[in-house]
Order: sequence, then structure tokens, then C-alpha cells
Amino acid sequence: MHYISTRGQAPDLSFEEAMLTGLARDGGLYVPQTIPALSPDQIAALAGKSYEDIAFEVMRPFIGETFTDAEFKALIAKAYSGFGHAARAPLVQLAPNHFLLELFHGPTLAFKDFAMQLIGQMFQAALGRSGKRVTIVGATSGDTGSAAIEAFRGLSNVDVFILYPHGRISEVQRRQMTTPVEDNVHALAVDGDFDDCQAMVKDMFNDFAFREAVSLAGVNSINWGRVLAQVVYYFTSAVSLGAPHRQVSFTVPTGNFGDIFAGYIAKKMGLPVERLVIATNQNDILHRCLENGDYTKLGVVPTISPSMDIEVSSNFERALYFAHDRDGAAVVGLMDELKTGGGFRISQNAMSALRTHYDSGMADEPTTSRTITTALAETGELLCPHSAVAVHVGNQHVRRHPDVPMITLATAHPAKFPAAVEEATGHHPPLPPGMADLYERSERVTRVANDLAAIQAIITERTAT
Repeated sequence: MHYISTRGQAPDLSFEEAMLTGLARDGGLYVPQTIPALSPDQIAALAGKSYEDIAFEVMRPFIGETFTDAEFKALIAKAYSGFGHAARAPLVQLAPNHFLLELFHGPTLAFKDFAMQLIGQMFQAALGRSGKRVTIVGATSGDTGSAAIEAFRGLSNVDVFILYPHGRISEVQRRQMTTPVEDNVHALAVDGDFDDCQAMVKDMFNDFAFREAVSLAGVNSINWGRVLAQVVYYFTSAVSLGAPHRQVSFTVPTGNFGDIFAGYIAKKMGLPVERLVIATNQNDILHRCLENGDYTKLGVVPTISPSMDIEVSSNFERALYFAHDRDGAAVVGLMDELKTGGGFRISQNAMSALRTHYDSGMADEPTTSRTITTALAETGELLCPHSAVAVHVGNQHVRRHPDVPMITLATAHPAKFPAAVEEATGHHPPLPPGMADLYERSERVTRVANDLAAIQAIITERTAT
């Protein structure tokens, strides 16, 4: 199995190399050269298996010779042993033909744990074999950072630096990044928004001298290993509802497009996915793009669903690559337009290809709050704001297509956003017992200017000691 860049100008890599590299040297994102398919009989045979067993069957074709079967099974088992639900990703019914996929039972209470816990195990195994040390640098709009820190804290061959927008994430999200005591993890509060943080991480990867000097590695959603791990719960949930003998649709709250792109990969593997529905908050660049083909930045507005407060949706590049029939030059042209002009228009053929798989919808702030209120009253489910955005959009789609089961992804525990949930319901969602003292722990954070050179200097200094 080889991996190629969406921009077509970087060397092909193995799974291990693509995982440890993150961003390609031409600025593109790695995708598999071919997408292996599972037959209907193979998908049907997943019914009744554990999450870990299905994860092995789904991911094994993508990893090549990086791990033996026994090694990979052991890594998967260790990755999910700390989850708080035996099903790992349980389904809950909200209404006729509408189901909620709970993805918040991991150690940091967010869907990012499904990928990050496994990435942590795979990094440790690969680096332990080679004896190398790497510096992981990531940007977060809230959940990736805490999941990465939880996965890599205390490891002897990894330093972790997470950039997050100062004042633009919830207190729980911040404290999950700033309270770990291990010396190898560093939380950097940037005076800017998430797009600023993400742009600086990409600039660091494109500064090849710096990249080599600190042995840079990335675990943001651009990392193929992250996308691959997220493909699994599309299979577990769809099989639970009757796949491959029954089509299903998915609604996914998204800002950076990684989680919903995993659904596209599941579909290309043979899972009978009828529609993939993009759910955005009022920072709705993806929804606007799906409606009219215009991807233009208008400025990010802070919301009660901060993990979706994104306009430069990195993984959308992967979707564009496939929509342009794997034409790397076309992707380069669009990304150059975005960088220099703040946007681009998608051709009619590419839009037709996107609309073959994706629908979209959005929820503004009042609608998001109202959905949290209504869901609790009608179903007993307490939703985080991101999940509420998706439930609203999912409900709209179910009304238009009542015959196809809808699975809506609940991407975070409501306790990660207590102020918004309490405002909508009057209920203050408590943290799980293992995290109950989070507000009492001391924080360790570095406030930094929105300046690439200053951040690179901090990373260089701390990795040299």
C-alpha cells in the first residue's frame, strides 16, 4: 500500500512514513494510491463483532507491512482499553430512523480519541523500533489538542506542542491541555483564531530546515492515520443497522472535514452509504460551497460550537482531489487561489462529483441552543453544541428522506461545553468521575503572539534541552 500527495509533487510513501510525516513536502495531504474494497459478504461478517475486531478488519488493508497482524491487534486493544463504554461507539435512537452515534466515551470525551489513542500507540511502536525522536506540532480548535496530549504525554521519544486560539475554546478543552504535568507536552495559547494556528503549523512543515532540525511530525486531522481510524465507526454503526443489506446516511458536524471524509473512504470501501451530510455552524463556508460552488472566506465568528469555527478546511483538499479525478495540478491551482485571494470557485464537473456523495446544512446560534433544549425534552439526550448542530441538520434530512436510516455523529460530551448546555437546558452537565477535579488542577500554558518565528523559537529551545 502506497500513499500519494493530493498535489502530486511529493514522493510516494508507505503507511508508516505517511503517518509519521503528516503533511507532504509539496504541501499536500496523503491519500492511499488505491482504496481497498470489502465485499458485501465481508461487511456482513462484521455483524456482532467487537469494535476492536472490526477496527482490525477495516484498517488492516491500509497499513501494508508496517505492523504484523499480532502487533496491530495488540495496538488496537491497548488504544481502546481506556474507553468508558464496552461498545466504544454506542448507538442511541433519537426518533424513527434517526440514530445518535456517541463518540465521546474516550479519555478526553471527544471523537478525536478514536484516532489519537491509536495514533499514539502506532507512533510509540514505530519510533521504538527505529530509536528516533520526533517533535509533534499541532493546531487545535479545541478537541484535537487535548486528545493528542492525552495520547502522547509522558512518552520518552516524543515532544508535543499544541497551538490553540487564546480565549476561543471552552474552559474544559483548555484545562485538558494545560493541566497535564509531563514535561514533554506544551500548550501554546496563540493570540489569533484557529485558522491562524493551522496556517502556522503548515508553514512549519513547509520550512524544511526547521522541519529537519526538530524532526517535525504532525497529528492534526491532515494525518492519514487519523482519517483511517475514524473510518471504523462508520462500519460499526452501519452494520448495527443492517448494512450491507440496508443503506444508511450520516450527518457529521465538521469544520476541518476530516471526520466526514472518513465516511467517504468507508463508502469507497463498499459500505452502502446513501448520503454524507455536512453540518456546519454559522461559520458555514462548507455549506455555502456545497450550495453554490463558491469557497470564499468571510471571517470566523466565535460560536458556542468552537471546534467548528474554521474557514480553511484542511481535509476538504482531499475531497477536491477526488472530485477532480485525482488531478494534483487542479488542486494546486485551487489552493494557490485560496492562499492569495481568499477563495476559489469549483468547476461544474467537480461540483457534480461532490454532490454525488455530499449534502449539507447549517445551524445558527439560536437554532443550536434550541436543539439542545428540544433534544433533552423529547429524547432525554443531553447534547453538546456541536452534536446539536448535527442533530438539527440530520432532522432536516430525515424529513426529506424518511426511508433511509440517518446516523448523526455526537462528537463531544456535553460536559466539555457546560456553559452553553446549561444556558439551553438549565442543567449543568457534570464531568465524569475520573475528571471531576479538572477545575482544581494547576495550569501550565505559554501565551504567544501570532508570530511564526516566535513560536518556532520556543519549539527549538524546548526540544534542545
